[in-house]
Amino acid sequence: DYLSFARPVGGRGRAEWLVALEQRPSAVTELADVVFPVAVVTEKAGTFVNWEGRVRPFAAVLPDATTLPDGRVLAMIADYMDVKFGRGDVATLTGELADLGAWAGERPAAPSVAAAGAVSPGPGELILATSRALLDGGILEAGEPFLAATARPEVVRLSPATAARLQVAAGESVTVSAVSTPDAGEGGEVSLPLEITPTLLDDVVWVPGKTTVGRLGVAAGAAVRVSRGGGA
Repeated sequence: DYLSFARPVGGRGRAEWLVALEQRPSAVTELADVVFPVAVVTEKAGTFVNWEGRVRPFAAVLPDATTLPDGRVLAMIADYMDVKFGRGDVATLTGELADLGAWAGERPAAPSVAAAGAVSPGPGELILATSRALLDGGILEAGEPFLAATARPEVVRLSPATAARLQVAAGESVTVSAVSTPDAGEGGEVSLPLEITPTLLDDVVWVPGKTTVGRLGVAAGAAVRVSRGGGA
């Protein structure tokens, strides 16, 4: 969660200076001239917009926090620069957004894109399924080892029938290897303990989302191979 802004120089898009509003060190703070720490989501009020476009406001869980929210910090910077911004509180900002109203113009036509063909696994291959865990080493876990320690251990999941066909048992280490393709290139591999999951479809292997992004290098729906053994 970060907000950064810069003043273009000479119309070339370069920044004369860069100010970042952040909660943790990031790629943006590495480039910023000034970094202001701002409140995390539990320390400030705000609004989420769900996937249906419905507005879901929320109040600050910790109203006595000493950190300032993003809007208030921006308002203070604007005051210093003699730029009219307003109070920067949630009520004022929400009111200004409401004054804009909903879009009443012509809506663009829905895109027409052909669906990609499903991957057909070859001999000895499975289809990769993946999802992110609630606790998976995200940036807001930085500096909080006790919370991170409560995360579920990373495992590979197979259905009972698929595990039996591959002759692998629960608790034993298995290696998931990405199948190299002309489009994806060479993939990586990961070794984790196996957990048998009766609700998982046959011919599918589930791997944690953090693992697929950081080590396996392929996305859900890709063809992979599963073999016995390998180091964690």
